[in-house]
Amino acid sequence: MKIKALTFDTGGTILDWHGALFKRFEQAGERHGAARDWHGVTNDYRRLAMKGIVGQVQPAFNMDDVHRTALDEVLAKHGLQDFTQSDRQHIFQAWRELSAWPDFPAALARLRKTFPVISFTMLPLSMVIDVSRKNGLDWDAVISCEMIGVYKPNAQAYLKVAQWLGLEPSEILMVACHNFDLNAARSCGFSTAFVRRPEEWGPEGPPDPIAHPASDLVVDGFSALADRLAV
Repeated sequence: MKIKALTFDTGGTILDWHGALFKRFEQAGERHGAARDWHGVTNDYRRLAMKGIVGQVQPAFNMDDVHRTALDEVLAKHGLQDFTQSDRQHIFQAWRELSAWPDFPAALARLRKTFPVISFTMLPLSMVIDVSRKNGLDWDAVISCEMIGVYKPNAQAYLKVAQWLGLEPSEILMVACHNFDLNAARSCGFSTAFVRRPEEWGPEGPPDPIAHPASDLVVDGFSALADRLAV
């Protein structure tokens, strides 16, 4: 590999969405005296949201809109219609306050000494700005699929990123903990790195924890990724 830039999936690869959303659902449940499998509710919410955004082309909405719609749907599914608008806003606001996985910020600083490092995400640009400032993440650029108008895993999204970076796809290392993202990037000529995030989906564990054998790098964490890239 001759890598000239790194692009990072951001939602689950960098940010602990499950931990934050689980706490908000649990807190709302306690206010209403409702007992549920809050880990399961949280993961159902994530699945609904992903279903609503993955592969979209020129949608009239972004992932903020999908998160709001999916929240109403998951509450109805689990018999939680009594959650108030204040409850719902408190849960929704968690997306803007997510914490990064603890091993990422220091590794990001190491990697940026050698490579341009870019957030390449389906999350809205404004959300990535908020969570990046909260966590002290200093990207060289943020490219949201919202800006491209085409969402992963559509090939147009990856090829547009390569075009905007002025690089051949093979010169870009796509980093993610999801095979669907890396497989699509690889099909467009990107190099790929699978970073294991075993806690992304809480106790349930991730749906695809085993890296595709075609991955160029497979590591347990971001420090290991920086080590493998010799930075």
